[in-house]
Amino acid sequence: MPFVMLVVLIDMVAIGIIIPVLPAWVGSFTTSQTEQAFWFGVVLFAFGIANFLGSPLLGALSDVYGRRPVLLVGFCGLGLNLFATGFANALWVLIAVRLVGGALQANAAVANAYVADITLPEERAKRFGMLGAMFGLGFIVGPMLGGILGTYSLRLPFFVAGALTMVNFIYGVLVLPESLPPERRRSFRAGMANPFSALTALARLKGVGLLVGVIALTALAQFTLYASWVLYTTFKFGWGPKENGLSLAVVGVVSVIVQGFLLGTLLTRFSARALAIAGLASSALAYAAWGAATEGWMMYAVIVLNLLGFTITAAIQSIVSTAADARSQGGVLGAVSSINSLASVVAPLFSAPLLTLVSHLPPGDWRVGTPLYFCAALQATGLVLAVLHFRRERMRAVR
Repeated sequence: MPFVMLVVLIDMVAIGIIIPVLPAWVGSFTTSQTEQAFWFGVVLFAFGIANFLGSPLLGALSDVYGRRPVLLVGFCGLGLNLFATGFANALWVLIAVRLVGGALQANAAVANAYVADITLPEERAKRFGMLGAMFGLGFIVGPMLGGILGTYSLRLPFFVAGALTMVNFIYGVLVLPESLPPERRRSFRAGMANPFSALTALARLKGVGLLVGVIALTALAQFTLYASWVLYTTFKFGWGPKENGLSLAVVGVVSVIVQGFLLGTLLTRFSARALAIAGLASSALAYAAWGAATEGWMMYAVIVLNLLGFTITAAIQSIVSTAADARSQGGVLGAVSSINSLASVVAPLFSAPLLTLVSHLPPGDWRVGTPLYFCAALQATGLVLAVLHFRRERMRAVR
């Protein structure tokens, strides 16, 4: 567990570094806020569609050949991609580079499968929370560092992130052990690489059902938020890379506190189902509050108040992982990653038009928050589906 936690931490620091500066980097190739919003959506879409198609293949390959080689391929591919992003000199180059990078990047799904390999079912929610804490810690250091570096040069954060990822690759080669023994591996079939068949198989898992829809809606809300956050705060509050980096670092701090320290205690008092419901409700309110914020400090206040929102992923992943057998953890969690990847594909199709629609409005106008109101509606719908799912499960248990 310490090995994979360190791997994920370094990986997320590298990814977090580029978040505050990527919209500005895209904007350096455009002439207006409207163009910036549109092309930023295109860049995100390119990465997302490639990741959606590549994640189930890499997740399935990790079930066949083990987690370690697939993680190493992901680290190397991400590192080279970050360097190429920093060297991009035109929009089409940037889009092409992100397309290739998305196809090679499935580190999160494979890391989750790694944790499932080495953890008893009853301990998985807690350990997924520990992994989530590493994501959060990476998002403390990464965006803050990226925001500072971005004030000197928009290219510099990409080079630093690439260097960190290559350090991760070397660490993986020298230290990271394999978690999946040969007797628990399975043979490869062409259908395993089909992202849609992976989603169908996930939906057929006993005990999952409507949770597939909950995962999809939650992921779409989160990725729409990620795709909108930097440009939204820029349009509404006039924030730059430094301010956005700091705000995202605060998200990381709260995530570490909840998933690294509070989640274990919460799981002793509440079930994973109860935490999922509470987290969905909290997040729906938080999205609406972010969209309605009239001052920058309010964004920080809502981040801190949305503590339960950081329990959703660990709670639902625990339920889904427990429903799968030991031989298919990689494929199942790869399918969950495919849902996230599909959400990252679809999110720019909503965030870019919504941001373009409000890009002409004056700073502080409540309508600038339209992308976040959309996220609130998605999360509220996910909450309804989760309540229906858990109610059906209780009725089946009684029968």
